[in-house]
Amino acid sequence: MRNGRIATTIVPMRASGLPLRVAIVTMVLGCTLLGAGAQDLNFKRRQAETILNQVADDVLKHYYDPKLHGIDWNAKLRETKKKIENATSSNLAFANIAAMLDTLDDSHTFFIPPGRSFMLDYGWRFQTVGERCFMTRVRPQTDAATKVHPGDEVLAINGYTPRRANIVRIEYVLNVLRPQSKIDVTIRSVAGEERRFEIVPKVFEGQFGSPTVGDLKIADDLEYKRIRPKLVLLDGDVLVVKIPEFFFEEDAVSKLLGEARKHKSVILDLRGNPGGAEESLAWLVSGFFDHEVKIADAVARDRTKPQIAKPVRHPFTGKVTVLVDSRSTSAAELFARVVQLEKRGVVMGDRTPGMVMEAQEYGHASADTIFGVSVTTANLIMSDGNSLEHVGVAPDELVLPTVDDLASQRDPVLAHAAEIAGAKLSPKEAAELFPYEWEKPYRFAGH
Repeated sequence: MRNGRIATTIVPMRASGLPLRVAIVTMVLGCTLLGAGAQDLNFKRRQAETILNQVADDVLKHYYDPKLHGIDWNAKLRETKKKIENATSSNLAFANIAAMLDTLDDSHTFFIPPGRSFMLDYGWRFQTVGERCFMTRVRPQTDAATKVHPGDEVLAINGYTPRRANIVRIEYVLNVLRPQSKIDVTIRSVAGEERRFEIVPKVFEGQFGSPTVGDLKIADDLEYKRIRPKLVLLDGDVLVVKIPEFFFEEDAVSKLLGEARKHKSVILDLRGNPGGAEESLAWLVSGFFDHEVKIADAVARDRTKPQIAKPVRHPFTGKVTVLVDSRSTSAAELFARVVQLEKRGVVMGDRTPGMVMEAQEYGHASADTIFGVSVTTANLIMSDGNSLEHVGVAPDELVLPTVDDLASQRDPVLAHAAEIAGAKLSPKEAAELFPYEWEKPYRFAGH
């Protein structure tokens, strides 16, 4: 949860057998980097040390475990300062700050580096299916579109083999810590051919100044349309509900329930859902149970607060199926696990990654530089006494797409869920129910 939200953050895991703090620094050193300025090196180091001090202090004051898992935080701070004193760039200095936070091994505690005047679009989406990583989407009219295809297995990115244990951290380096002007990629095609090449992302510069009120409204409207719940009724009286994120109001759940009550079965598709607002999660849980449900206990450093979903007057009482995958995180994981624990329905798909904590973002400004840190403020303990952090949700029925399914853009998971619920839906038809919507790579300056 960030600022009252349960949300996706960046999992600090292990990469390629190296401790992640080493992996972060290695990836930053070994890549072609964008945004390096010509500032005086000593100024860069002083600025980075100021940022380090503030970030370390935020963790010390707000982290849910005041003992910091037994880590000597002051010693860790001194060690990182020495590394910054010898850093040859801001990139490396920031990498060491991120690596220091990684020692907590916490999915919701991470460094938010200063922003940049550009944005990158790599033109791809990849994720783990089971334990292997595959290209799942390729954006048209990008360099990636000329070199990779859905179904290609990703063998290496900048020398790192993406797996469940490190894929989110690789994305953190590429998208947050240090966007890069070219990516070294090795793939195995559907036909079995291995190739190594570079992918060059699109670079959008100068689009991130101060937006007008009109800009913000247009951007918010577009984002709302992309992440709003979407409903499709199948023959056989089965309602499929795609929930891209847990950001919706209570009246949206009321409308969803009003439609759901007309039908015998509901499939809630939470695949790719990165989480969202605690309130949205509670509203959705309330709509599918006829009694009060404890979602979890939020165990903070000074108190424990139960997260409760109170029953609504007319909940949906029919059959419930929940779909999850390796991109279903945080609130999506909590919902799926509550359904399992309360024996309310069946969870199908792939195992979720276990990114489930409650956090607060702290923003700061120093020397005209804006930066921040996400700090975990509570661990979420389910009614069975366990945390989902680093564990995830094991589906009741493991259903995975094959390489051919990915390449042909078929969805056997939704097709199987529909069949079990009593509807006829081919894997190809299932994939076409909810067309993929790419995020706009920029929002302002007339775009």
